Amino acid sequence: MAHKVVLLTDPGIDGAFAITLALFDPDIDVLGLAAAAGNVNAEQATRNAQTVVEQLDPPRLPRFGTALPVEYDLDGTKLHGPGGLGGVKFPCAQLHHKLASDKLIGDLLRQYPKEVIVVAMAPLTVLARAFDRDPELPLLMQRLVCLGGAWHEPGNASPVAEFHFYCDPPAARQVLRCGTPITLVPLDVTRKLVFSPSDLLQLPNPDSRACRFLREIVPFGIGATSNLYGVEGFHLKDVVGVAAVALPAAISTRPMAVDVETRGELTRGMSVVDARPSAPPPNVDLAVGVDVQAVRDYMTRILRLTP
Repeated sequence: MAHKVVLLTDPGIDGAFAITLALFDPDIDVLGLAAAAGNVNAEQATRNAQTVVEQLDPPRLPRFGTALPVEYDLDGTKLHGPGGLGGVKFPCAQLHHKLASDKLIGDLLRQYPKEVIVVAMAPLTVLARAFDRDPELPLLMQRLVCLGGAWHEPGNASPVAEFHFYCDPPAARQVLRCGTPITLVPLDVTRKLVFSPSDLLQLPNPDSRACRFLREIVPFGIGATSNLYGVEGFHLKDVVGVAAVALPAAISTRPMAVDVETRGELTRGMSVVDARPSAPPPNVDLAVGVDVQAVRDYMTRILRLTP
């Protein structure tokens, strides 16, 4: 039986890759695509989520959630390009029946109690709002796969803070403390999935609609990664979130107690892993490794299925 999944996404380039894999994986049923501000502003995030689906034309259409009108003091356009999809402008139809992302998540968890995995590839404001709206939701979720935080790795939003947690530290803390089963995937793991320019530009099934779309958006990210970080290639961080659902054996984890610093002048958004023998009971399964080759093989297999 296919995994029922809701993707919480602020679609940039790696988000588009992750959405593509999830939509064409026959073992994943994407019930909802919940847009969130983050890499781009709220309006653009909603447009990008819809644009990706329109460009892919998948066999199963997810329900859409519109991003909440929140603003952060960071954005990811230096890495993902103007508009977030590599600076490429795509046509996008106007949504007539809009449902906020927090409401969409709540509706789907209520409709399929204990069956839905939420994959959070964005700041956690939307999910925290959903829990505020309906405090029983954490009990109705099968699992949360959360891309966020850093343990031993430096941050990418500050010296110690990862982008998603830095955008809204109180929301990140609220979600980590919510009591639902959580697989937390930090930068220590997502940074391991680096694809070279040749990997990304020579995708399998090159004539498919999906691979043509991905080849359009990725060049900006390759150039930006080289200029910003001195890395030849691009980190497909969000893909690890989908892999955690499709290939759970490819992600190694440790039960750990993790919290988020909400107020520090220099440490705002820092994830704090308590590794002491006297640590509180674990609240997450913290990802500590990934089988990169297995994820590469998975990407190749799914992209070959795309029409």
